[in-house]
Amino acid sequence: MNEQQRLLAVENLQVTFDIMPRNAWPWTRPQPLKAVNNVSFTLNEGETLGIVGESGCGKSTLARAIMGMVPSQAGKVMWLGEDLRGLNLKQLRKRRQRLQMVFQDPLASLSPRMTVGDIIAEPLRTHYPDIKGAELREKVDAIMDRVGLHPHQKNRYPHEFSGGQCQRVGIARALILEPKLIICDEPVSALDVSVQAQVINLLKSLQRDMGLSLIFIAHDLSVVKHISDRVMVLYLGNVAENATRAELFANPRHPYTQALMAAVPIPDPERDRANPPAELEGDLPSPMNSPSGCVFRTRCPLATDYCSKEIPVLEDKTGAGHWVACHYVEREEKLN
Repeated sequence: MNEQQRLLAVENLQVTFDIMPRNAWPWTRPQPLKAVNNVSFTLNEGETLGIVGESGCGKSTLARAIMGMVPSQAGKVMWLGEDLRGLNLKQLRKRRQRLQMVFQDPLASLSPRMTVGDIIAEPLRTHYPDIKGAELREKVDAIMDRVGLHPHQKNRYPHEFSGGQCQRVGIARALILEPKLIICDEPVSALDVSVQAQVINLLKSLQRDMGLSLIFIAHDLSVVKHISDRVMVLYLGNVAENATRAELFANPRHPYTQALMAAVPIPDPERDRANPPAELEGDLPSPMNSPSGCVFRTRCPLATDYCSKEIPVLEDKTGAGHWVACHYVEREEKLN
């Protein structure tokens, strides 16, 4: 795709939180927690970027930093060529008409005091206060019908709906402003498998019909494989690997990506018993005390002493957009 079709470019984004140690003295300095560390990627019009990684790897923090919901300390978030980090709250709110978000817990993200119709209409009332009366009701009815909800249900409250229906309400609320990009923060992780498939198919249908771009955050690699055009793997706030869906699943290069792939259940009991998943050793390190050098080295079966001394550089190893940050891959490239 050409440059004119690029919607979003994140460049070396950093998010750090100051955490006060437990039982600390009043004069104790807070410790920095690097939640997102020099993350860079691009997103083109109509494209879906899947973001995967274990809990605590910075996926949700990255999404909120892009939206301006948490402050970032360095880097750029270029939306249609404009850096969102340099905007004030009023300017950012105007840009958010084209950037919307769907959250993980469908029920917790909806106000229990508001009817579903009012929840879906709220973004229109905020950004387009001149839209009122019959026109407002028509837009709410149309978007409810588009996401698979009956318009006559708009006077009900969120607790009267199932989890899947509540997520459809959240999607309708995000869509009613006709955005260009929707960030989906684990939108199906709290749903049953059958409902997950329905929501994923709905998102793909909406993307096709409305020309949406998506950032899709998930733990389930099978879901990410089904919906994504590109996949970015995060580990402890750092990008481990970034490639097209076909390339990543056919040829995972980073040891962490390979471990995630090996842990995906095989829908065949006999094969699953014959090929048990290779588990990662150890726990995810604390981001307040990240390992030196490569952050994955404490759990990597291929780590050497060199891995503790130098931070691996995220590089395009193939020249075709397959980015990997790994010393082992670098050595392998040199030997070949």
